[in-house]
Amino acid sequence: MKKTALTMAVAAALALAGCTTTNTSSPSTAPVVAEASQNQEFIAFSEQFIEDMWRQYPEYSLHVGYGKYDDVMTIPNNESRASNLAFSKTKLSQLRSFDLNSLSNNQKTDYYLIENGLEKQIWEIEKFKSWQWNPSNYNISYGFNTILSSRFKSDEVKYKTVLERLKYVPEFYKTAQDNIDTPTLEYTQLAIAQNQGAFAVLTDDLLDKVDASDVLTADEKALFKTRFANAKTAISGYISFLTKLEKDLTANGNARSFRIGEELYEEKFAFDIQSGYTAKTMYEKALADKARVTKEMVKLTDQLWPKYFPNTARPAGDTQAIAKLIKHLSVNHVPKEKFVDEIKRQIPLLEKFVIENDLISLDPEKPLVVREAPEFMRGFAMASISAPGPYGAKENTYYNVEPLELRTEEQASSILREYNHWILQILNIHEAVPGHYTQLVYANKSPSIIKTILRNGAMIEGWAVYTERMMLEEGYGNHEPEMWLMYYKWNLRVICNTILDYAIQVKGISRDEGLDLLMNGAFQERAEAEGKWRRATLSQVQLTSYYSGYREIYDLREKQKEKLGKDFNLKAFHEEFLSYGSAPVKYINQLMQ
Repeated sequence: MKKTALTMAVAAALALAGCTTTNTSSPSTAPVVAEASQNQEFIAFSEQFIEDMWRQYPEYSLHVGYGKYDDVMTIPNNESRASNLAFSKTKLSQLRSFDLNSLSNNQKTDYYLIENGLEKQIWEIEKFKSWQWNPSNYNISYGFNTILSSRFKSDEVKYKTVLERLKYVPEFYKTAQDNIDTPTLEYTQLAIAQNQGAFAVLTDDLLDKVDASDVLTADEKALFKTRFANAKTAISGYISFLTKLEKDLTANGNARSFRIGEELYEEKFAFDIQSGYTAKTMYEKALADKARVTKEMVKLTDQLWPKYFPNTARPAGDTQAIAKLIKHLSVNHVPKEKFVDEIKRQIPLLEKFVIENDLISLDPEKPLVVREAPEFMRGFAMASISAPGPYGAKENTYYNVEPLELRTEEQASSILREYNHWILQILNIHEAVPGHYTQLVYANKSPSIIKTILRNGAMIEGWAVYTERMMLEEGYGNHEPEMWLMYYKWNLRVICNTILDYAIQVKGISRDEGLDLLMNGAFQERAEAEGKWRRATLSQVQLTSYYSGYREIYDLREKQKEKLGKDFNLKAFHEEFLSYGSAPVKYINQLMQ
């Protein structure tokens, strides 16, 4: 089994301990030996846990590039759920046999991550039960796309792996239909749209390529065609099933509410965010920060008003004045047909700024590819990052952007005003450099593979949000007040994500109230606000991860600056922070202290 750097470091420490503690009868050395033994046993447990997890969850192993189980597809039936429960409970029992106080700080963090992951899996199967009411959970597109888009697999490996996986598809979708019981209307509609995107992965062009290749035998090619046809029939059948279900749910009003309520929300927040705060406390902090950021926007509006409206009196209401200025500035944007091209153009400029200002080291060998979002990924977010896991670290990282050509003129115009000249740059900082793309490259180098695999979404999103402000503080945009005004507008969006998500899921606010919060409280365009409302109906807690992670990272940095004084180095802080993988910020905080 491949040893991690952490494994080798501890092994070296154990060897050293063995050389210096020969007198085992000495009471002063016994605790050291016991602790070293616990460390060694935990390393062995962690390595075996990872191997067993890939066997238990082959789709996840495919996602991280492990490779050994790429030809396996789990059928999501009662038997597999029972197996997953047994796995989680057994591993949890094994984990808790360790004396936590005898583990190193790094291992304690891994312990907490494993424990949280196992407890969450049990909770999701036994209590949350999204496998019953979220039809979008069932989509075979991701696995096939990952295999076919690999730069490091030969055609022979790709086609034979796809051939093997295709045999599972009919039973997969039959089981999916059996699982679904009173779903939400919103998830049903998403599942229809995203599963239609499967036909953009399993294409006739793929069939032609397989037929023209010489890597499969004639019998294998014939079997490929048969399984390929059966798979497409199964996907079409699932879409037809969901389409009829959608009509029935709409007609009789029996759809499950997308609101999960306070109890489930607090529990999911604890599992997903791992922040140390309750969801309610984070909601209250967001309300306070919303007021603070709005005051900063008032100051900038007062500064910029004479420049853009020299002959117009400023409105008496602060909200009206900010909104008018933002609306005036937002017409500065690229044409819709240049949207993706402009994102491509900006990435090298961001890399140049980061390098010249010595903010963090970048890896030139890890490519970032800007692309139009594949069809099966659309309908959730305008932009996203698809990064390889630790076993496939040399694969491309994809920056997925939904093309605007498919939108109406009104929708595209609204989106472009939202992602205007200034905010598009902030978006690229967030998604690419030095945000998500940079952080996930570092995560794949972490000496603890546990921290990379069982990654914390709040840390990942929080880092991307943190880099937006950090870049501006370091001079990106030349401290232009327009850039800062738009940054605060963007930051309000992050803050209001938390407010909106909690208010929807727990307080039950209406769509009109949600849109009012986003459009009048956070100065968002209607298309963006409507998209965010939709997204909030298709997820729970995830929207809070941006603000909670950002707040904790920024606070940690300020605490380190105060502690180290003139010895504080921003680049060193960034690289040490990222060296711990995608662990929750509260654990990274402990390690850095």
